[in-house]
Amino acid sequence: MPNISLDYHDLIDLIGKEIPLEELIEKVPMMGASIEGVEGDEIEIEFFPNRPDLYSVEGVARALRGFFGIETGLKTYPVEESDVVLEVDRSVENVRPFIVAGIVKNVEMTDYLVKSLMDVQEKLHATLGRKRAKVSIGVHDFDKVVPPYTYKAVDPKSVRFVPLAKTEMMDMEEILQKHEKGIDYAFILEELDMYPLIVDKNDDVISFPPIINGVLTTVTEWTRNLFLDVTGTDLAGCDTALNIIATALAERGAKLESVEVKYHDKTLTTPDFSPTVKELKADYANDWIGISESAEQIAKHLERMRYGVEIKGDALEVQIPAYRNDVLHPVDLTEDMAIAFGYENIEDNFPKELTFGSLLPLNDFCAKLTDLMVGYGYQEVSTLTLSSIQEQVGTEEEDITKVRNPITVDHTCVRATIIPSLLYVLRANKHHELPQRIFEVGDVVKKGKNARKLAGISCHAKASFTEMKSVVESILRDVGLDNEIKTKKDARFLSGRCATAVKDGKEIGVFGELHPELITHYELANPTAAFELDVLTLFQE
Repeated sequence: MPNISLDYHDLIDLIGKEIPLEELIEKVPMMGASIEGVEGDEIEIEFFPNRPDLYSVEGVARALRGFFGIETGLKTYPVEESDVVLEVDRSVENVRPFIVAGIVKNVEMTDYLVKSLMDVQEKLHATLGRKRAKVSIGVHDFDKVVPPYTYKAVDPKSVRFVPLAKTEMMDMEEILQKHEKGIDYAFILEELDMYPLIVDKNDDVISFPPIINGVLTTVTEWTRNLFLDVTGTDLAGCDTALNIIATALAERGAKLESVEVKYHDKTLTTPDFSPTVKELKADYANDWIGISESAEQIAKHLERMRYGVEIKGDALEVQIPAYRNDVLHPVDLTEDMAIAFGYENIEDNFPKELTFGSLLPLNDFCAKLTDLMVGYGYQEVSTLTLSSIQEQVGTEEEDITKVRNPITVDHTCVRATIIPSLLYVLRANKHHELPQRIFEVGDVVKKGKNARKLAGISCHAKASFTEMKSVVESILRDVGLDNEIKTKKDARFLSGRCATAVKDGKEIGVFGELHPELITHYELANPTAAFELDVLTLFQE
């Protein structure tokens, strides 16, 4: 979860009221945060990742003004119209399709603001932006470029400019190979033939998103007016990031102006701070929390959390700020109401009925499988369900469920088989003595559907098909199934040393000796045998 470092004096100036440090340290955790440390005037706070609006001192100050009752209700930020236009060329549709923008004027580039702006940009890139793959933010000196601007996709070799922190001209391909930021984020563009670019009226490069800005628009201590751009693959995410950055700057007294963003099929005026509206019924909120507040009292609680509220009978129409992207359901409003009410004020209640829990039949069966495997001399492990497409050897690509916005190249899909996960464990423990025998009962996803598998692997000098056949037959016997083994071909296993167990004509799984190429890929130096069985097929209620 993101840690935010705040200067106490800067925070107090933004709150607008003197609050003792001790009181802040006591109250902040009641907002759903955690004080990680205090050193001098620096306060380090950990916030949940679902609240990116609190990734800056300005956002924290806005929230605290409401929580302390200094300023409640929906915070509004005036946005004046400008004549600045940003044209979106259709060439970006299959490259990086969305962009929003805004202008911020009368900015005073203090040390506090520069630090906060850099910190919030970095944290938004890492979380909301999925390491810039989903959303990336550019901050530029507005006075150094000439509108209108154009966002387009170009051939990587066709444009040369001086990127930020460099002095020599580079084309876009060279930036990905030589610039520190290019090397870090080249993975986002690796499958593209065209790269996104923002230029001004004179074709001067403003930005090569999501990689690096042009040196032309470098922000300095003398910058007074900013141009903000946010590009990405998700328009809602782009809007949220722009709104968070723009409102943070407005909290320091800056003036906001809009940009007209022209797509081929629509025109957006951004930033747009229009709140979304959700209905919350008083009975619903009270039942969830276990209290009895009136609609008027609930409205006051929500206003302390910086919502706009209009009471309509026993229901409340709640206006959700444009910088909040975490409110998806009335239960989210109820949670914020509980925070404002105070968890410490909610009375403890003993359960009204005495019940006894038990395992679901399938989970009970899985526990028995675990006991069996331990009895066979195997050690249980628990691994990640995320994997990479390259590691899913033996699985058809159409069967693999891909992650739309992966955080790393190692987690691009949900695993369809457990065997690669077990091989990872063996590779990490290859320095330990042999034999090594491990297993896992875990979930996989194939063609978008969940399944539960039992997989085991054995690595030592004499690991063989016979060993795996013995283990699989023991499992089938101990769960009460007849043994039926048939030969099978599987790319992961040696030809002729692979088989499947069958029940009622349906394959239960696969087992055998792993192919030497697969063993070598995982840097193992000994024969390795493995099996994987479908738990639901084994299960007999």
